[in-house]
Amino acid sequence: MTKTTDLTKGGITSSILGFYFPMLLTNMLQQLYTVADTAIVGKGLGDEKLAAVGNMSSLTFLIFGFAIGLANGFSVVIAQSFGARNGEKLRKSVAATVKLFIFFSVVLTSLSVGFLPNLLNLIQTDASIIKDGLIYGYIIFGGLVVTLSYNLCSGILRALGDSKTPFFAIIVSSAINIVLDFLFIFGFKTGVEGAAIATVISQVASTLICFSKIRNIDELRFSKEDFVSCNGLIGELVSNGLPMALMNSITAIGCIVLQYFVNGLGLAYTEAYSACSKYINLFMQPACTAGFTISAFTSQNYGAKEYDRIRAGVKVCFVIATVSYLILGSLMVFIPRQLALIMLNGDEAVSLAAQYLIPSGIMIFAVDYLFIFRSAVQGMGKPVIPMISGIAEMIIRVVVVFMLIESIGFMSTAYAQIAAWVGALIMNFSAYVFYIRKVTVKSEHRKFALFNKKMKGQIYNG
Repeated sequence: MTKTTDLTKGGITSSILGFYFPMLLTNMLQQLYTVADTAIVGKGLGDEKLAAVGNMSSLTFLIFGFAIGLANGFSVVIAQSFGARNGEKLRKSVAATVKLFIFFSVVLTSLSVGFLPNLLNLIQTDASIIKDGLIYGYIIFGGLVVTLSYNLCSGILRALGDSKTPFFAIIVSSAINIVLDFLFIFGFKTGVEGAAIATVISQVASTLICFSKIRNIDELRFSKEDFVSCNGLIGELVSNGLPMALMNSITAIGCIVLQYFVNGLGLAYTEAYSACSKYINLFMQPACTAGFTISAFTSQNYGAKEYDRIRAGVKVCFVIATVSYLILGSLMVFIPRQLALIMLNGDEAVSLAAQYLIPSGIMIFAVDYLFIFRSAVQGMGKPVIPMISGIAEMIIRVVVVFMLIESIGFMSTAYAQIAAWVGALIMNFSAYVFYIRKVTVKSEHRKFALFNKKMKGQIYNG
């Protein structure tokens, strides 16, 4: 039988780091094979094909971000049930989560495939890359059920303190993805469809590995009754998952607006923006992973009412994000051209990407810290402020790029991203301080009331 990991006991730093590093390697591998996939497409098929694939990134973030938000929100309820030692609610929460994911898989697949041509036209996609964008998008969105299944399974495992199985799954899927990329693009001479097919097949492998582990978890020995009587938890799951999903999708809409303006500048700008987005997503992964870690840690300890551990855990993850910023932000600032040359061929696109990476590297600390405080708030089961901050991010991106695009052109998109990060960080940090103080005060009052009750009982007995 498979054991779970209790994050409410033991050393705080050791518990966090033991959970963090396997997940960091998981997320870095995911991003590295995304970068490898991009590099293989760019070098094997050319910058125009790369632009077609990169142009899809904001749209895939819109759909996949919604799905990931759902998984993260649902896993908060699962982790809190586990931390509270409520086995019945744990099983029913997972059962209800499965039902909801079946529903959302059908809806999201239908919408993304059905409206793909409209979305590509909406963001001013260059006519020369529309066809390849549609080919790539239909395959990726057609296989959306696989992506959702992996997020569901890995989210359940992380909620129960297991970050090692998703790591192993990604090792396998990354190797499969890269091998198939080379095989399809250089061996079979396919176009962008080869990269898309390789991605879907590799995700099937990672899903199967995570699912096989879940089947052997002692606490998840389901009965028919768990699935029959779990509907009462759907409301709680949706109230946690939907705000997180909407937050990601609203943020993605802001990114789509940036993509719209970038595409209007010309193909070289689309190529440069695609490469920069890949690097920013890669270099924010250590802090993003710290966010996932503190979410699971906070959720379990919130369920167990261990609020002091939450405070200490946030401090540990803050340090992780700071170290990440100092190392990876420096790479973006000091060797931006070398980074751009890894993915791009054209001189204009390389120069544009190098310019974009420098201010992004200086200010990437804002999004690093955002991951920590937003995830802590979500882990306490408070998803509304993070959702509102997603709306704020979208508004800030749109306003800044609209104001600056005419005067400074392409770089306005970099400053729009930075402004959105800073605005969301301020909101989520404030929310974290408010909620952690609130629960701490309640806990102290509860302890004081119990102490008084105990003392009165001793006096009465005396």
